[in-house]
Amino acid sequence: MRTSRDGRRRGRPVLRRQEAHAARAAGRPGPVKGLAVDLGSSGIRAWVTGQGLVTGGPAGWEDAATRPVRRGRIVDADTCAGLLGRLADTALGADREGSAVVLSHPVLAGREHRATARELLASLGASRAMVLNSAGAVARSAGDPAGGPVLVVDMGAGLTEVALLVDGTVVDARQADAGLGDLDPGSVPAELARNVLDMITSMWREDRHGAVRGALRRGPVLTGGGALRRDVTDRITGCLGVPVRIAPDPSTAVVRGAALFLDSVLCPAVEGKATVRPVRLR
Repeated sequence: MRTSRDGRRRGRPVLRRQEAHAARAAGRPGPVKGLAVDLGSSGIRAWVTGQGLVTGGPAGWEDAATRPVRRGRIVDADTCAGLLGRLADTALGADREGSAVVLSHPVLAGREHRATARELLASLGASRAMVLNSAGAVARSAGDPAGGPVLVVDMGAGLTEVALLVDGTVVDARQADAGLGDLDPGSVPAELARNVLDMITSMWREDRHGAVRGALRRGPVLTGGGALRRDVTDRITGCLGVPVRIAPDPSTAVVRGAALFLDSVLCPAVEGKATVRPVRLR
């Protein structure tokens, strides 16, 4: 992938905000073509406006040692650029005018990962390109974009994250560089539940306003591959002593939440409603 770091030409920049406002003021319709993408450690999932989920599972992820995304982080930008380019060609066509793309990322993705994600999006040439944290996407797909504290527990193949959202904004998060793919098959429930419990306990100790307690009363939202395992979810329920909520279709919850965010961009009528705002974590 060509980046600004090596002095080579970058992809087309995203449409400036002023141009989007001008188009809306002139009464022209908003974007009609959209693509939402979740680049996970176990595969790529995409949602195309008007078509729904178009791909899922491994796509160049067969060999764990050469996967372009590991522990939720982009490690091979060139391969990811090729995959995203092919998706955009199929979903958006050659004319990208008025199109929008959303790419999800882990809540605690580092600065380098976020910068790479933005460069990948810019290279697609869409009119609007946005990044969205995965916890916010899951909260949307579970019907909790705003309106009180929510705990999202994302148990993926190579990464486990716990995020606390208050009124749709991430206010605290914890991450463990371990997932279902790292654990011994005979001890998956115990190890995964212990990781999740440790992260929630850490949040609880630093919670000064009762948000974690309120989120636990509502029930944590479980997503990712771990949420599909009854032995895992039962163990977490037993450890926490509270009921949990399983996100609808946990393996695609992130991309479906990103698709809902995409819809809010594509449809001006719903703009101004609850959105997931970027924040600086402690």
